[in-house]
Order: sequence, then C-alpha cells, then structure tokens
Amino acid sequence: MSVFCIAGFVLSGCSVKNSNAIKGEEVAVLTFAPNVPPPITRDYATKMIVNLEVIEKEMEMMDGVKYNFWTFGGQVPGKFIRVREGDLVEFHLKNDPSNKLPHNIDLHAVTGPGGGAVSTFTAPGHETQFSFTAINPGLFIYHCATAPVGMHIANGMYGLILVEPRGGLPKVDKEFYVVQGDFYTKGSYGESGEQPFNMEKALDEKPDYVVFNGKVGALTGDNALKAKVGETVRLFVGNGGPGLTSSFHVIGEIFDNVYPEGGSTQNHNVQTTLIPPGGSAITEFKLQVPGNFILVDHAIFRAFNKGALGILKVDGPENKTIYSGQQDDRIYQPEGGAVQTMPSADAEKAKPLTKTEKLELGKALFASTCQACHQADGKGIEKAFPPLYKSDYFAANPQKIVQVITHGLSGPITVNGKTFNSVMPKQTLSDNQVASVATYVLNNFGNKGGEINAEDVAKIRK
Repeated sequence: MSVFCIAGFVLSGCSVKNSNAIKGEEVAVLTFAPNVPPPITRDYATKMIVNLEVIEKEMEMMDGVKYNFWTFGGQVPGKFIRVREGDLVEFHLKNDPSNKLPHNIDLHAVTGPGGGAVSTFTAPGHETQFSFTAINPGLFIYHCATAPVGMHIANGMYGLILVEPRGGLPKVDKEFYVVQGDFYTKGSYGESGEQPFNMEKALDEKPDYVVFNGKVGALTGDNALKAKVGETVRLFVGNGGPGLTSSFHVIGEIFDNVYPEGGSTQNHNVQTTLIPPGGSAITEFKLQVPGNFILVDHAIFRAFNKGALGILKVDGPENKTIYSGQQDDRIYQPEGGAVQTMPSADAEKAKPLTKTEKLELGKALFASTCQACHQADGKGIEKAFPPLYKSDYFAANPQKIVQVITHGLSGPITVNGKTFNSVMPKQTLSDNQVASVATYVLNNFGNKGGEINAEDVAKIRK
C-alpha cells in the first residue's frame, strides 16, 4: 500500500508532524496607512477572518482638488492586512450599498485563479467570501481586478497584505505603511475643483499626480512619520501604479536591509530600491542623527512637482561625528550668483480677482508650488527652508514676498531669529498667480493679513 505525505498534513501511515494544523480563529486587525497592525507573535497557524469593505467616496487629492476615489476601506491605500505563513484566511469582501459599481479583489498573496478575483465579483449591497492558505511569506499588493482593471486601480483600489514568515520578522522599533500611486485627472496638477479621471492620460501613462498614501502632503506637516534617534524603522512600501515604476529613496538615509520585491532575500546598504507597479519592498534602517528625512520617488520631478514626497521627522540628540552640520560658508560664483530661468509667456492674463478668489487660487498654488519646501503648516524645514509661519521677514513690507517669487533669492537671510542659506528659484507664475499665492501666505500661517494685487506684481516684476 502506498503512503503519501503532504507537507503540513498527516495521512494514514505518515509520520510527518502536522506543523500547519489550524488552531482556533481570529478576526484580523486592519489599519489605515501609515499605521501597521502589530506583529504576530503566535507560533501556530490559525483561521484568520478578514473583513474589507469597498467604499466609493470623494476626497481631496491635494488642498482644493477633489477626486472621486474608489477605496478598500475608505482611504487610499486600502487597509493593511497582516497574517502568518500557514494561516487559513477567510476573506469577506463587502460592497457598500451606496456604491455605483461592482468590484472584486486580487490579492497577490493568493495561490489560485485571479488571486481571488474570480471568487469575489461583488455588486453594490452584496458580500462575497472565499478562503485561501497563505503559503508564501512576503509583502504583497492587493488590488481590484474588475474591468476596466487599470481604471479601478488608477482610482485608488490597492493596498498591502503581509504574510509573516513562521518565525516572524526581526524586531524593530517602528513600522510604517507607505504606498505610491499615480493619478490621471482632467485638469493639470494643482487645478482646483472636482477633477474626473482621464483615460487618455492613463493610456499614455502621463499622470498629473504621483503621491504617497493617496494625497499630496499625506506624509508632511502634522502627518509626517515620527521616530527617534536610536530607533530602527521598517517601511512596508508598495506601488499601486497603475503605470509608473517607483525609485524609492529616503534622502539622508541608507537602507541597512532591503527585501527587494517584498520577498525573502535581503540586500544591504542600499540607496534607492525599484518597486514596480503591483510590487513592494521592505526597507529597514537605524536612525543615528536627528532631522527631517525626505521620502521620495527619485524620478525627482515626481517628488517636487507631482507630489511623491513625505517626511520622516526624527527627534533626538545630535551626533557631530556622523553628521557635523554646516562647518563653513564662503562665496563661490564662477558663473555669477543670479538665479537663472528659461523665459516663458505669462501663464494668465492679469484680470482682476477678488480677495476671496485670490485666497482660493493661492491655496491651490501654495500646495502645488510651495508646500514641498515650506511645508503644509508653513513652518519650513530646519536649516534648509525658512518658515512662512509668523514670519518677520516680510511683516514690515509684505511686497517682499512678491520680490522673492518673481526674482528669486539666494544667499543668507534671517527669519524669526534663525539664519537660512539656500536658493529660492524664480517662479514662472502669472501676475495674478503671484498676487494670489502672496495674499494666501499673508492671510495664513499666523501672519497679519493683507492683499496683493496683480498691478503690484507687474510693477515689482519690472
């Protein structure tokens, strides 16, 4: 009589121990980005029940720009799912009754047709269920695979599922969840109002927005990731796509360990790691000096001009041996000190705007043009970019804002008692746009108020 042993199961006459026996059941703890569910400490497989709801809702792509997102759980990316290798996952997909479209889910952690998509086609007001065994450890993307698949993904339908190895991951102090996505809108970057999806741009793979966690500024200002010197940080990073490969980098840090493509192998001492659409990576690094460390897609225009930028704010004592800070400042002008820009036509005819219109336009322009350096709260970045918050630099003469925007600024300046020595490039904005963003700054960030007109800008520009 033949005897067959299947890994993890005991059949008649087989002496292999059943190491994958399912014990009990749990309801999975799911979290919104950038939070991560706690590590799994049990040493056995269980039945893990996952409940995930599809919600179609309007949210902001950036301040002043609205978009109709399709989501797993109500935010982009969808909720983080954490299970253990060998778990039997009972998956429930629910489609909110108020939604307009059917959806499903393809989990790259699933071994089976469509990654579960063929079993979860779910109409509004319905719930579907299927089960799978988490066979392979790793960090995996999940996404909607309902036709047109690209459109569902482009509207924000993706997230990450971690299948922890049986022995768990090495202990770290902080874990964060970050997913990049590219978005294609009818209007250009920063154009205010409700912006619908644009299929032509998507087919050309020319996104208006490339963002972390579903929104420009999702990881800046008060929403910056936070850690301390001496802590070890693990980033679970995904790329929902649908079109662009991410060159993920943290400015000022080197990844001690990278699990490329979310798998089991490790690379060490890595500067930038590639993450394809529908892919992931796990990065780990120890924090040795304080400061603001900037998360970017190092296809760098995406970071500073399309939104793929976040901040990891690290507090703690300085270590001058590892990083000294500025030790010297001297003049170096082999080509002259003027900030140079290519000439361009005025972007907009200077028609009169009300103060309310200026504030609305200025808010959008600040988010698209100024926020990356001066931050969403206007407090700037220590030793790099001066604050606009309660700024004494232009308090006595508000038109200094216009001067800086239209002509640029280089060299040391003192703002609120601190010295900054960086470069502010000349901005190619129209007179109305300059007047609007200047008026917005004057009336926000704890400043005293005021109004700049396009006519003022034209005179200063000359």
